Amino acid sequence: MVSEEEQAMRSKLERLTVKDHGPVFGPCHKLPGHTVQKAKDELTETDERRASSLKDLQTMMKERAAEGDDLAKLVLEHFGDKPDSLMLRFLRARKFEVVRAHELMKGYVRFRKEYPELFENMTPEAVRSTIEAGYPVVLPSRDKYGRVVLLFNIQNWDLEEITFDEILRAYCVILEVLLENEETQINGFVLIENFKGFTMQHASGIKPAELKKMVDMLQDSFPARFKAVHVTHQPWYFTTTYNVVKPFMKSKLLERVFVHGDELSNYFKEFDADILPVDFDGKASVADCQAIAAKLFGSEDTAL
Repeated sequence: MVSEEEQAMRSKLERLTVKDHGPVFGPCHKLPGHTVQKAKDELTETDERRASSLKDLQTMMKERAAEGDDLAKLVLEHFGDKPDSLMLRFLRARKFEVVRAHELMKGYVRFRKEYPELFENMTPEAVRSTIEAGYPVVLPSRDKYGRVVLLFNIQNWDLEEITFDEILRAYCVILEVLLENEETQINGFVLIENFKGFTMQHASGIKPAELKKMVDMLQDSFPARFKAVHVTHQPWYFTTTYNVVKPFMKSKLLERVFVHGDELSNYFKEFDADILPVDFDGKASVADCQAIAAKLFGSEDTAL
């Protein structure tokens, strides 16, 4: 039997607004009831499942490392002494399937091993300046589904001033910081990319290897639920760049990419115009990127 409380929460999940969720920045002090229900329905999360899965994952980490798998050894080395709350992120991202959660942990350490340039000399100042420039923007309000919204406006991006790697480094830090929040672990992220100012110089200046690195970040490398990528106002030659990316993308990610062009009716079914800045076809003011950086890192630079 489904309790009245569960029925009420499931009903609530069908008519959520942006006001039904907690803040994007900082810790989640108490999960909303409807988010607890969502975790149960979508992720199979219960108190019992959480406890048993954490125990099973810890056992698997030791067993796989003992079998001699190099990545499994790195996983044990990296996570062996970490708190349960960190491992819980990986379990949530893989719906409490312990084997898949462990594979994601391997993906996490593999990504850092394959692309050390993204993580070497990760100074707060360097990452902060990229975020203050708006690459990317973190909306201070969640969308109606409780997802964190990341915005990228390509129009003013100078590839020589801010490199592709610097932008990926900023994304990596943002993901790590925001994934400390349990609401974000459960509800995930959505990316909106405005390609209105995408130039031929952009198209020719971004290397296939860099595009693959970006896709690898979105696939199997972070304990994050990437729920959708929305592309707007792309010019005709965007297709050439997209066709370079597609072979690197698994079907699950491909199904979550929505290319709108200038026809935005479906875009506005997903997003409330009141939370979107005007440069993303919304009604809110352009994002204050310095304020966003301050919310991520504090007013003073602190070690990451």
